[in-house]
Amino acid sequence: MTPPPSSPSTSPPSTTHSSVTLDINGAKHTLTVDHRTTLLDALRERLDLTGTKKGCDQGQCGACTVLLDGRRAVACLQLAVAAEGRAVTTVEGLAEGGRLHPVQQAFLDLDGYQCGYCTPGQICSAVAVIEEHAAGWPSAVTDDVRPEAGPPPLTDDEIRERMSGNLCRCAAYVSIVQAVSRAAAVRTDSAGHSVTTEHAAATGRAATTPAKRAAA
Repeated sequence: MTPPPSSPSTSPPSTTHSSVTLDINGAKHTLTVDHRTTLLDALRERLDLTGTKKGCDQGQCGACTVLLDGRRAVACLQLAVAAEGRAVTTVEGLAEGGRLHPVQQAFLDLDGYQCGYCTPGQICSAVAVIEEHAAGWPSAVTDDVRPEAGPPPLTDDEIRERMSGNLCRCAAYVSIVQAVSRAAAVRTDSAGHSVTTEHAAATGRAATTPAKRAAA
């Protein structure tokens, strides 16, 4: 008696791994990851994007800060599978056409770092801080939180409060505040034109950017 033909064996779908496509700095990356893999580990260990640093690995130090759809997030507490469908921006994706982002340039010009380990997270956080302020988001030290009041002056106290989630063990905080202040003085709109923020009007500080020098 001839035995019936055996059906090809099919392995059940994995319950611990998934294939995800991550949009990172404008490029798509498809990975098979353990469901427990953090976005931080996926960036560093799987995609060699080591600009995002692993510090405390508990969401306390801010060294792993990236942008998710333009908003700040600590990558060590974000699962890679949960980042699918969202735009992830790391420090490697901030420069455009070989030209540093204004925040990167300000940190470089004003020595907003010492050892540099926390700097990528500081820079990503600062980029989001400037946009949050321009959108009128108040902070814990904002005097007038009414929506109609508009963005408060981006004082040093405002910057310190808004950047308080990013720690610098070298204590380069004075230069970091100065760098954020300078970068906030001139923002770049979606068309690539320089526009003055409320901060420039409130403090009278001018950013030393080519656009500002050319207009002087």
